[in-house]
Amino acid sequence: MTTRTTMLLSLLGLALTATVGGYAHADAAPSPQPISIYLDGQQLQPETRPLNIGGTVLVPMRGLFEAQGAELSWNNASKTVTAVKGGTALTYTLGSSTALLNGKTTQLAVPGQLSQGYSMIPLRFVSEALGSEVSWEPASGSVLISSASAYETSVTWGVNLRSTPDAGSSAASLGLLPAGSKVHVIREVDALWLEVRTADHMRGYVSSKPKFTDYRSPSLLQKQGEALIASGKKYLNTPYEFGASPDQTNTFDCSSFVKRVFGDTLGIELPRVSYDQAQEGRKVGLDELRTGDLLFFTARGLDIGHVAIYAGNNRILHTYSKEQGVHMEDFSSKWKQRFVTARRIL
Repeated sequence: MTTRTTMLLSLLGLALTATVGGYAHADAAPSPQPISIYLDGQQLQPETRPLNIGGTVLVPMRGLFEAQGAELSWNNASKTVTAVKGGTALTYTLGSSTALLNGKTTQLAVPGQLSQGYSMIPLRFVSEALGSEVSWEPASGSVLISSASAYETSVTWGVNLRSTPDAGSSAASLGLLPAGSKVHVIREVDALWLEVRTADHMRGYVSSKPKFTDYRSPSLLQKQGEALIASGKKYLNTPYEFGASPDQTNTFDCSSFVKRVFGDTLGIELPRVSYDQAQEGRKVGLDELRTGDLLFFTARGLDIGHVAIYAGNNRILHTYSKEQGVHMEDFSSKWKQRFVTARRIL
């Protein structure tokens, strides 16, 4: 984002409108319930509450042009904004019922207007002119904008594109996405699912397990770490057994427990013993710890003989004694004295 464009945006106070085409009708007054706006899965924060005019929702949305990759110019005398993205040029004069898209006159559903100190122009028209897709999610009252950015995420293992974020039989497969194909991530549904758009404009859901795509984000990694802890806590109080078979869940030792949690939750197959697990992922420092990281300790005279999962807030989840079995406890000084290394698998 250039300094010049940032200054233009600040002067304009640009706000864009989202046409939800008959989903709701109201007078030009603040909506009684907040409308959420998402651009590629990230929620945008309007400076004031949306308006709804005959099914067109007007939303103050500073910076949305640039968020979709457009460069802006503003003529204050004529109240005209011009947005350019690649080979697309959009020109609009505030208050007009038409705009120029690559020199051709195009009708707007609702004319732009000043409201509460903000310039409003149609989000659907603008976004689609810039190559984005706009949809309305009535259940949550959300406008979803998918930018026409490059298909940035690679499929690394053949994965089903599903109709709903569910691996069960109720979720129809829309087709298999082969390894090497590209998708655009619209949003992170939860720790296990991504909503995506394919290069041939199909829209659906794929597993977010690390095996299937190279998509990573801080928010997804945090969700997946929390999912690991939630999965591991289902085994609280399960008895400890040294050398427990990894093929059952009636008993665990420290490394069979970690192997089970990572495999069942995220499809990550770790080695059987803690020493080998400590060779996986990458090393991180104690000041970098994130939920889901693995902590390794000396035990039984071995340089590495014990493993635990960091649970956040200076807590660890592990098993090592028949008295306690699987349990949570503080990452206390007694453990820090035996600490050897931390590894980040996600």
